Amino acid sequence: MLEWLRNAGTFIVAIGLLVSFHEFGHFWMARRFGVRVLRFSVGFGKPLWLKRGRDGVEYAVGAIPLGGYVKLLDEREGPVPPALLAHSFNRQKLGVRLAVYAAGPLFNFLLAVLLYWGMYLVGVPGLKPLLAQPPAGTPASATGVHAGDRVTALDDAPVPTWGELRTGLVEAALARRAVTLTIVGRDGAARQIVLDTRGVRVDPQYLFDDLGLAPYQPPLPPVIGEVFPGSAAEQAGLKSGDRVLRFNGQPVESFQDLQRDVAANPGEVITLEVQRGSQTLRLSAIPSRVQADGKTIGRLGAASARVADRQALWQDLYTDVRLAPGAALVAALQQTGQISGLTLRMLYHMVLGDVSVRNVSGPIEIAQVTGVAASAGLEEFLWTLALISVSLGVFNLLPVPVLDGGQILYGLVEAVKGSPLSERAQALGQQIGLTLLALLMGLAFYNDIARLMG
Repeated sequence: MLEWLRNAGTFIVAIGLLVSFHEFGHFWMARRFGVRVLRFSVGFGKPLWLKRGRDGVEYAVGAIPLGGYVKLLDEREGPVPPALLAHSFNRQKLGVRLAVYAAGPLFNFLLAVLLYWGMYLVGVPGLKPLLAQPPAGTPASATGVHAGDRVTALDDAPVPTWGELRTGLVEAALARRAVTLTIVGRDGAARQIVLDTRGVRVDPQYLFDDLGLAPYQPPLPPVIGEVFPGSAAEQAGLKSGDRVLRFNGQPVESFQDLQRDVAANPGEVITLEVQRGSQTLRLSAIPSRVQADGKTIGRLGAASARVADRQALWQDLYTDVRLAPGAALVAALQQTGQISGLTLRMLYHMVLGDVSVRNVSGPIEIAQVTGVAASAGLEEFLWTLALISVSLGVFNLLPVPVLDGGQILYGLVEAVKGSPLSERAQALGQQIGLTLLALLMGLAFYNDIARLMG
């Protein structure tokens, strides 16, 4: 219950900030050109709070925190007094109307740049791009990647964090091209490897498994901390405190080794040699078969024992990327541009069917993500906020009627043909846009619920 309240609270704060900034873009640009603003609302539906400012604008907070709007004086919305016709939105030049429509998404990009810039100034925390041992038969394994290898560059571009590596590899996979990684081994020797992404699935949820790349994890002792009721581990007789010595006769060095071996044997009889106190026992188990990232893997149903210095195991794997003001601004602009382009390419490949529509997230997933980010710290929350702000900007620029991008498209058509689209054509476009938006929201909610149920 507390987690749900935390997620709901962070979601309302995040969406409130992003929507306010977006709508302020429309508001500021309209006022800049002398257009009369009637209402500025964060949220839809019946106002929970409403106040008329000295400037004559109604400021409101709606009951449904899933967006917002700026209502402008417009003859298409109702009669306008003759004295105010010059301030009516529909009477403005095409360039002014396009600027007002574009200002909302552009302010989302501006907010992202400001957030990224501030974080690069104080230091962006991230996981060092250290690699885990790749599974046999994967491209990474074929190139000789070993546990603890660190990636320092991707196609000559520095890679300070795992996030940078992930983004670069996703971009390469979407472009269906090979990448050159510069890697430094534990012995300090640098070498280059080439990963060809043309033979793997471009969907991010499968890409890294197909390549055989995963973040390095410090080895945990192969000691059972918890056995889940009804699991294969319980049926085999495993107990908390057991140390697994061998798996099918082969030594087990870490809990991660045990997980990998179990995952590779779904539904198969396995033999575990465990130490329990002064006894050495030989147990048999059949890992259950579960679906994960499109593959069937084995699961034992046991968790590792808590380690007193677990945090100390990870502290050397984190880094801070801190830049001077000028370099931080350049990095913020590059990050915003890169995420915008990547979002568009993901949408394009989703239409082609290369990327699953299960990647579409709705308010439930966003609430969970913002909640987890907030619990991880202010830096993580602000980074997530910037990412969502970019996504919101890109989404609103899509050429779909009822979105800002659709209105801009109408304006461009008007510029080409020399006159506005007919009211019938605009009404039809609105209906199509609302239908597409409803389908998208339905898909997003379905995916959110499926994640919760799964």
